[in-house]
Amino acid sequence: MKKKTTKYLATVIFLIFSVAFIAKFSGPQILRYYVQTGIGDCGKIPILCMFPSETANTQEINTSYTSELVPYKAFKISAFLPRGFDVVQELVMKTSYKKHKRMFKGNIIYMICQDKDFFPRLYPQLKKQGVNDNYEFIRRTMNAKENEISNITDTFFVIMKGVFIPDLGDQNTSKMIQVNIPGFKGFINYNFDKTGNYFDCNLINTDGLFFKVYIKDRNKILDLDKVFAILSTVRYLDNGIISTQLQPAKLTSVNPAG
Repeated sequence: MKKKTTKYLATVIFLIFSVAFIAKFSGPQILRYYVQTGIGDCGKIPILCMFPSETANTQEINTSYTSELVPYKAFKISAFLPRGFDVVQELVMKTSYKKHKRMFKGNIIYMICQDKDFFPRLYPQLKKQGVNDNYEFIRRTMNAKENEISNITDTFFVIMKGVFIPDLGDQNTSKMIQVNIPGFKGFINYNFDKTGNYFDCNLINTDGLFFKVYIKDRNKILDLDKVFAILSTVRYLDNGIISTQLQPAKLTSVNPAG
């Protein structure tokens, strides 16, 4: 596991230094070509040119639906979740949510929590570009567009967008929205595909902590209102270091913190 993490970090660092080298000796067209040959263009990966098309301000949560959910607790997250889903919690540094074999079987909810200012500390060079908190990092990532690359910072966020957003089914029918729900603000990428309903939720709570909740709903029982209700129950648990091992979480009869 440690070797895989090291390999992933090395790949990201290589990409960043490669972009820096190219940017020094070339212009936007070469930067775009670098991205297109490395991860793809908007034709191959449509979401690279998508951006949040609307803002959903949802303060009224479907409490009748939350009463049907099951209490969950593991590592640093508690929440109320629907029955019939495998639940996995992991660090954001890995791409397990794209590659792990469990992700391709049935219904799954994948959850991540990272502390305040995690991304600015991980990429301190971005502070010169005004990226001083987790929200700004996520906002810049979700608004990045491959067909508008003009400098090294644009290129970085397009690469991060390609890495950061998991499987959404047919991306041609995917949508991106900005959201404000009780206790959180952020962005949701979603798709109602013939293979299932997909929700990639990237949220910052009022304390600045980052949460990713990725839902693959093969049975198509969830819609946006139900997902908003689920997200409103997510809480941070300060109970120790997040595990570096990917493992299924167990449902337990506890109430969320807070």
